[in-house]
Amino acid sequence: MEQVYVKLELIGFRIGRRLAERFAPPNRRLTDTLDIVKFVCKDIWMVMFNRQIDNLKTNHRGIYVLQDNKFKWFLRMSGNNGGAAAARRAQPYIWLPCGIIRGVLDSFGVNTVVIAETLGLPQCTFQIKVVNDA
Repeated sequence: MEQVYVKLELIGFRIGRRLAERFAPPNRRLTDTLDIVKFVCKDIWMVMFNRQIDNLKTNHRGIYVLQDNKFKWFLRMSGNNGGAAAARRAQPYIWLPCGIIRGVLDSFGVNTVVIAETLGLPQCTFQIKVVNDA
């Protein structure tokens, strides 16, 4: 099953690179990591889900947390069996957007690890950690 998740993340990565190429602002080149993450939160999320990310937090040391309180792919999932069981069932749906986020950032030269979690549907939190290649 892990191979399926890796494949979904890689597909998302390729999609993210294409989205960045297509929707990057033509008049200026994004160089600051925070500006690139804001581009994901505003522009890319608007293209994908017709809304912006609800909350962006950073520690200004390479960790960014994006929170979507009404993640579109989770809106119609029910949590009848409790929060933990519903979160487990939702797990496969977060690998693709993790790859998309990573792909967008990679297209601007920012190497990252993206992890997502959901504690209660339809909320989803994406954690972006910038990886220094040095």
